[in-house]
Amino acid sequence: MTATFRSAYAHPALDEARRFTGGDIAATRARLAALARLLDTAFRIPGTNIRMGADAALNLIPGAGTLFAKGLSGYLIWEAHRLGVPKATLVRMLGNLGLDFAISLVPLAGWVGDIFFRANKRNMALLDQHLAGLERR
Repeated sequence: MTATFRSAYAHPALDEARRFTGGDIAATRARLAALARLLDTAFRIPGTNIRMGADAALNLIPGAGTLFAKGLSGYLIWEAHRLGVPKATLVRMLGNLGLDFAISLVPLAGWVGDIFFRANKRNMALLDQHLAGLERR
């Protein structure tokens, strides 16, 4: 019988996350952070320090653009689920997405509001907080 070695820093949730990501949690996190940046803060509005992303730009396309942008945001939450984020945190992430969607439904004012309410960046902060907690264990 062979003994399996477990590091003092091993954690079952971290092992489960590695299984879903092929072992490279850092690469998955970097990919999701890049997606959040693209959706929320990729571009600077000329002449200002205000940043906006593809999420706000896609909302200018009625219906389909909003659904596509929120679908990408939903993908970020799905990946967080696969990384083992607790249900309570997933509910908070879905709440951020729901509020972002509600803001996006209001013509004109919603487009401006979408620039300032950055649901994907908020969700990445929640995911980072979860992953940092696993690494400390």
